[in-house]
This record gives sequence, C-alpha cells and structure tokens, in this order.
Amino acid sequence: MLYLNKRLRLFVALFAAASVGGTTVAVYGQQADPAPKRQQKPPPAKPQQRPQTATKPAPVKTEALPPSQIGIGTLAKQAFMVDPQSSTVLLFKDADKPMHPSSMAKMMTIHLLFDELAAGRMNLDTRFRVSDRARAMGGSRMFLEIGSEVRIEDLIRGMIVQSGNDACVVVAEGIAGTEEAFAERMNKRAQEIGMTATVFKNASGWPVDGQITTARDIALLAWHTISTYPKYYRYYAETEMTYNNIHQDNRNRVLKTTPGADGLKTGHTEEGGYGQATSAVRDGRRLILVLNGMVTMAERASETARIMEWGFRESTNTTIFRAGDTVVEAPVWLGTADKVPLTVSGPVIVTMPTGQSPQPRVVARFDGPLAAPIAKGTKAGAVVVTLADGKVIEQPLETAADVPRLGPVSRVASLLRHYLFGWLS
Repeated sequence: MLYLNKRLRLFVALFAAASVGGTTVAVYGQQADPAPKRQQKPPPAKPQQRPQTATKPAPVKTEALPPSQIGIGTLAKQAFMVDPQSSTVLLFKDADKPMHPSSMAKMMTIHLLFDELAAGRMNLDTRFRVSDRARAMGGSRMFLEIGSEVRIEDLIRGMIVQSGNDACVVVAEGIAGTEEAFAERMNKRAQEIGMTATVFKNASGWPVDGQITTARDIALLAWHTISTYPKYYRYYAETEMTYNNIHQDNRNRVLKTTPGADGLKTGHTEEGGYGQATSAVRDGRRLILVLNGMVTMAERASETARIMEWGFRESTNTTIFRAGDTVVEAPVWLGTADKVPLTVSGPVIVTMPTGQSPQPRVVARFDGPLAAPIAKGTKAGAVVVTLADGKVIEQPLETAADVPRLGPVSRVASLLRHYLFGWLS
C-alpha cells in the first residue's frame, strides 16, 4: 500500500470550493496557544491503416448555458475544475453525482501499472501475453493478436492514445491474473487515495451495472497520477502512436488545440455521454478539469478547451510562502541558540479572481519556548492562513536548524539569569 505524499494529503483535505480576495500578510507568533459505445465483436482481419485527420472543435454557443453551482455554465452534465496547488475549486456542477466512468476508468488501470513500474516489479520492456478474452474485446482497440506478447510501454500507449480495451485486459491479466482480481485492486487503490464514491468493475470502463464514479473522484485520480508519477505521466501527452504498422491518433483533441494541455483521458458510453479528464500547465500553474455527459465528440472538445481557457484567464495564484520560507522564529529553552527559525515544508498558495490580491491573516501556532536539544526538521506547530471569505489553509511548521542543548555549567548560568533577571525582559 502506498502512502499518500504530503502534497496529496493536503489536496484531499482541502478539496473544497472557495473564492478568495484581499492584499497584505501579517504574521503572528503565538506561544502556548495550540466507453465505449457498445459494438459488435471485431472481425479477426486486421484493419487498414487509418489516415491522419485534423479536425477543429466545433464552436459552442455560450448563450443561456445550463448553470453550475460554482463557476460558469456548461453543456456538461457533470463538471469539476480544481487548482491542485491551492485545492481551490473553480467549477462545480453536480461533481459528486454518480456517473459512468467510461474510458476514464482506464486512468486507474494505467495508474496501477505505473505502481508496478515505480516499485521495480516490472519495466517498460516486460511483456504480457494477449489472451482470447483480450482479443475479443469490442469498442476502441489496439488490435492485438491472440497469443502475441506485448511490451508494457506499447500497452501504455495503446491505453492512452487509442483507449484500447484489449490492452486494458492484457494489463489486468498480466498484473493480477484475471480482470476480476484486477478490479479488486482498482477499488482498493481508489479507497486509498480518497475516491470514496467510485466502484470499478473492469479495467477498461466497459459499461456494466454498478460501475460508477464522480467528476470529483476522477480529478483526484488525475492529480494523484500527476503528482506521484511524473516520470510516467508524460505518456498522457503523446498525440499519436503506431503499433503493428497501424497508425492511430489520440482522441484527446485538446492536446493539439489547447496550450499547455498534457493529458489525460477521453471517454464515452451511450448512457453517460461523452466525457473527458484534462490537465494543462501554463507558467508553472496546473489546472485539472473533468467534464461528462456531452452529446458529441466535437462538443466535448470545444467545452473542454473553452472552460480551460476560462480557468486560466479568470483566476490566478499568489504564493504566500514558498517551501522552506521562515514564518517565525521560536524562542529556545536552554539551547546554544536563543531562537530557531520555523519554516513551511511545502508552499502555501492562494487562488483568487484575476486582478484581485489576497489579504490573508497569517498566524504561526506553536508551543514555546522549544526545549533544546532540537533536531532540524522537527514538527513544531502550524501556520494558519485565514482568507477574507473565511477559508482556512493550514500547513505544518518545522524547525530549520539543529539547536544543541547547553552544557551543565551554561545551563545553570542560563537558569540563574532567567530567575534573577527574567522579569526585566
């Protein structure tokens, strides 16, 4: 079982809607104040190579769009956009309402494969055998041949670029023996990372009763993949692939039309409609967007591009503290230094509407003075950032230096000074 990193834990804890505004920062040190559309099974014959086409997303009429609970209106039935650095929700429309994951379920299959690679149990050249069951899969396919052995790297591209259902079954059987056993692993990992409203039944997202998720859960899975496996996440940005002399383009059109887009996954079912999980980075800032329930591929691409542009245009980030910044100096009791800096281990970032500045109230909470000896990196309280709208961000504080304890003679002298002259300080 993988433990969530600090950044993800903060993201899960603060995964709630907020808008912010304001201007200056004051620091207070406080002591002792603690999918596929169902298709017939494909014929065994190999298909002809598909020609490359470049199709621009059709424009979407923005008048009288169905409203969202937070953010702008959208044609999507479910929508969720978050800035993962600040955990600020920019768009929310029925994002906790159950929906079919469609091929976005493949993100968990890919994530579990990344687990195996990162743990060293497999490598990109490891091969999995194609079973009869995998070859018989309908819908979008990588066109794998029965009995062939396929490299993991090719399977990754097949699942991401062409959304290959056959590739998903191969991976599931290669890792867990059966797709049913693999689905159990998918659900276990979903619970570990906080996807509490998700149930997986298979590795591909093929429609089946009881397989559900939410837009919020899919966004959380996207962020967990991006932040945990940056080495392998790069595959999500690939726009095309060729396997077995068959060239196929990525169905994620925004990779070519939206600046900074680098993933993730499209999906479609007849009942749930067209959906997509998307992430993009501009000037070091990342946004994650999940839409579902649209009626055409063109509408999906156009809405995704439009909302992503809106997110970057209408909001911006301000860094209150960078990782390693000193928030306050805490007094030290019986140490070789009178004070020790307390720093934040991770950044504290605030998202706000474009053109506005934050005016948070910043309070450093710790029990002081801190008794020596003190080791660098010791947890020593927290910094609490309160925004004008009442939203609270809390980040742990840790000591930035070692402070040895005074020797016996120096301790006696220090105690005498304290009891004789401390009242003058």
